[in-house]
Amino acid sequence: MAAANQRVYSLRFNQDHGCFTCAMESGLRIYNIEPLAAKTILCKEKVGSVAICEMLHRTNLLAIVGGGERPKFAENTVLIWDDKLEKFIVEFTFTSPVMSIKLRRDKLTVVLQSQIHVFSFPVKPVKLFSFNTRDNPRGLCEISPMTASEKQLLIFPSHKMGNVQLVDLAAFAPTTSSAAVTIQCHQTELACMAINQQGTMIATASQKGTLIRVFDTGKRVQLVELRRGSDPATLYCANSAFLCCSSDKGTVHIFALKDTRLNRRSTFSKMGFLGQYVESQWALATFTVAAECACICAFVSGNSVAAICVNGSYQKYKFTPEGTCNRESFDAYLQLYNDIEF
Repeated sequence: MAAANQRVYSLRFNQDHGCFTCAMESGLRIYNIEPLAAKTILCKEKVGSVAICEMLHRTNLLAIVGGGERPKFAENTVLIWDDKLEKFIVEFTFTSPVMSIKLRRDKLTVVLQSQIHVFSFPVKPVKLFSFNTRDNPRGLCEISPMTASEKQLLIFPSHKMGNVQLVDLAAFAPTTSSAAVTIQCHQTELACMAINQQGTMIATASQKGTLIRVFDTGKRVQLVELRRGSDPATLYCANSAFLCCSSDKGTVHIFALKDTRLNRRSTFSKMGFLGQYVESQWALATFTVAAECACICAFVSGNSVAAICVNGSYQKYKFTPEGTCNRESFDAYLQLYNDIEF
């Protein structure tokens, strides 16, 4: 069992899934994925215990929220750390605890339990927009990470249960009276959501957890319905060809989005609540991490999925279109201290 100061509070991939952040009781660590190596270690003397960290691509900027047993900073404050200058350069304080943070090269998004605030970033940050949401204790929110030339799509829970609100930040004007764009996704509360790099597709699941629905953000229509087990799903990572999700027991399901013929089919179809005939599809491949614990997962090189686990293990699995899935590598990332430059 890991020592108390090794306790991991949250794990997050950066926008291209080439690095991940590890917020923990003993501070903060940044890792490169291929090859797996520790890049930055901020001890608790500098940053205290950390609950949330978001990395901006492979830059020197990190957004940090304190938490845990020995926080140095309040849970309602977001601090921007410049790893090149080795100091905090910006601070944002809110009236309630921060649930999550999302970064792209030109914007910072801060999620509170019933509000979302969007700031210009990183030069002279100013608040651009604020949105009210339904109660959002999970801090559900995603933003398309591509450059300004692409759609700047922000998605978050709408006021109506099971619905997602879509905002194109590049075209949004608070003074207009245009109705908010929403998609009816589920009949119960949302549990997780994901967006692909281009902002053209979103995936959602409810607290019931058995169904994943994927939607076209432009046409606002359902593209496919995917079925998984009964355990609650905790995370999705999507690209335009595949989607993977992990449960809190470490089971990872991989689905095809581009060529859905690769997914396994059930022997029957059913009428969905959306009023259309829907055939449920099952994962083309599945694996369970060795520790059977919660993990985050993302697609890396080729047809490979990296799983970063809260127990400090790193595992990579390779899958084939035929549905076979084999482990390629295993390591203990908390034991790595390689000081290699990005």
